[in-house]
Amino acid sequence: MLKIGEFSKLSRISIRLLRQYDESGLLTPEATDPFTGYRYYSEYQLLTANRITALKDMGFTQSSISEVLECYGEPETLERCLRLKRAEAVSSLEEAERRLRLLDTALERLRKDEARMKYDVTIKTVPERTVASVRQIIPSYDREGDLWHIYCKETARMNIQDGDPAICVAVYYDEEYRESDADVEIQKTVKGNYPDTEHVKFKTVPAVQVASATFRGSYDQMTEVNEAVAAWVRENGWTFDGAAFFIYHISPHDTRNPDEFLTEVCYPVRRK
Repeated sequence: MLKIGEFSKLSRISIRLLRQYDESGLLTPEATDPFTGYRYYSEYQLLTANRITALKDMGFTQSSISEVLECYGEPETLERCLRLKRAEAVSSLEEAERRLRLLDTALERLRKDEARMKYDVTIKTVPERTVASVRQIIPSYDREGDLWHIYCKETARMNIQDGDPAICVAVYYDEEYRESDADVEIQKTVKGNYPDTEHVKFKTVPAVQVASATFRGSYDQMTEVNEAVAAWVRENGWTFDGAAFFIYHISPHDTRNPDEFLTEVCYPVRRK
């Protein structure tokens, strides 16, 4: 029999931790002196102690180690437990690698172009929503307001309920910048069902995963923000997967001060 100090040296487990294992029932001494309270371990318990340390190093929590120890007499069950833990480790490694890529990209962007760092890019999902939509070929991008005018004119007497939240979106379908004849759609989230008008169509837009950046101020920044989001997408293992769109959280409809505009640039994306 080994005193707790001797067992601690041989097992390379601290006395404090051995006492904790005893209290939790993970590794109970072979005997305890009823008068002195001294703990005594058998040499055979070194095998269990080594297994506990090995499982702890593999990432098993103290509460789960006792369950895994019971599997040592059942190779198939033990293998299943180890494979599950391995899958968790792989997942954690992939998450750590993803974070490292984000940090490396941020550092690289900072070295190359400090202006890009003004815009934080994140991956998010824009949920499914019901919208009133107007899509047309317009003379130029700055004539987007014509579409909103059509929407307001044709729905003025329809008592349409705004969605919650009431999101206003502009979708740009052209694959490249066009100086004229731009294919643009505007959307506003609504509640309820309504009949289509001559130009306004009501439809359900599916949820979409996007790379998103929100900025405050005038639309003069739009090109710079687009470049920042596009660069982030390329540098972080994503690829474009649909038409870009803008969400107008605070627009000229809400304020005449361009410094108060709040716009979100969204690019649908998927993993490469």
